[in-house]
Amino acid sequence: MKTYQFSTALSSPSELGKPRRFPSPAKLNLFLYINGRLPNGYHELQTLFQFLDFGDWLEIDVRTHDNQIIITPEIPNLKTEDNLIYRAAKLLQQKANITQGANLHLDKILPMGGGVGGGSSNAATTLVVLNVLWGANLSLDELAEIGLELGADVPIFIHGHAAFAEGVGEKITYCHPQEKWFVVLKPESAISTAVIFNDPALPRHTPKRPLDKLLHSPYENDCQKIVLNHYSDVENALNWLLQYAPARLTGTGACVFAEFDNEADAQACFQQKPKALFGFVAKGLNVSPLHQLLKHHNLPNSSTI
Repeated sequence: MKTYQFSTALSSPSELGKPRRFPSPAKLNLFLYINGRLPNGYHELQTLFQFLDFGDWLEIDVRTHDNQIIITPEIPNLKTEDNLIYRAAKLLQQKANITQGANLHLDKILPMGGGVGGGSSNAATTLVVLNVLWGANLSLDELAEIGLELGADVPIFIHGHAAFAEGVGEKITYCHPQEKWFVVLKPESAISTAVIFNDPALPRHTPKRPLDKLLHSPYENDCQKIVLNHYSDVENALNWLLQYAPARLTGTGACVFAEFDNEADAQACFQQKPKALFGFVAKGLNVSPLHQLLKHHNLPNSSTI
């Protein structure tokens, strides 16, 4: 398992012409409740985001001789202009009138379609880091506005703090849930969020509760039963985890996770996992590894964290 080495992952901030690697962390939805459905079809919800000390890496090299955005490696069946990393860089160029370019290389570790925020996290890391390396000097709030054009979860990764989200996800309260250890497993299924949210059996009337009450109640996911009804491999993975610890679905899946009070118990569970399942052990973090790294190197946009 790769872990973040905060002291060595970033080179000296004065060496702007050299590549450097930045974490693009995973997240979990520790709980998810559906409170209602609006006339426009969107669902009101209450959910709790927390980061993990595990994820992708982005190596970023500023191009001073032109304004091209070069993304490597190519992702099969995805046009470069549709890649969230490329779109994030181009948006920042346009909004901040940047004349430089960048080479961005993605070391993809997180599973695609797992519900752990890989694409959103990649876009956020791109925006936060290029804002520093290009000297754009936008605030985190300004970056979050750009990020919202790319996806609803991107602002969470940009601000870099565990958050309680309400409404359709736009009402954010930063908070400090317990930082537990997790075993995360990814079955083969690719979950269709639209299928889950359009299922007539989806619970849509869970009463709204204040954050302090939610944090001290057992965490649940209203989408879980519907996902299990549609995807037997997700059900099998969850049932396996439940032998060891409290476990549930993150978001609309497909990843499932079990929570532990310490790393030793998490690792002991992980060593027994079915070989066919991708998975990892990670610690929950209330401050994103990216922002911890920036703060460690005294770079801009870390002082607000």
